[in-house]
Amino acid sequence: MSSTPEKRVQELHLTLPPAPKPVAVYKTAVKFGNLLFVSGHGPLKADKTLITGRVGKDLNTEQGKEAARQTGLAILATIKEQLGSLDKVKKLLKTYGMVNCTDDYLDQPKVINGFSELMKDVFGEDGVGARSAVGHNSLPGNIAVEIECIFEVEA
Repeated sequence: MSSTPEKRVQELHLTLPPAPKPVAVYKTAVKFGNLLFVSGHGPLKADKTLITGRVGKDLNTEQGKEAARQTGLAILATIKEQLGSLDKVKKLLKTYGMVNCTDDYLDQPKVINGFSELMKDVFGEDGVGARSAVGHNSLPGNIAVEIECIFEVEA
């Protein structure tokens, strides 16, 4: 990819929500050396509401995937606020994706692909890292998806 992550956000006509603020005692991201540890984020929309519900009951797989994509946009907003520019990201190293779903739901990887595809669109191959996609029987505030990740960034 020839353009930068900041330019790709514009080219893809992405709208980042406001960077979320902590709802308890933690930081949304912590930079340590050349690593940025991003705390669990939910599917925060531009109007500051969250996508809620359980995949397999309230939401189908495609709606869950959209929630994961929206979570990715919230994470991008946090990165931009923390680093000043998405261009300072070198690589996505690890993603831990949690899906609020029914006990019999089995397509968590398809849901978390909403996040992974967005990261690849923005960062190219450097947006593809190691990943876990797991189901949970509940998440805070009944959010549909929660994702945390680790990025390599400029030191």
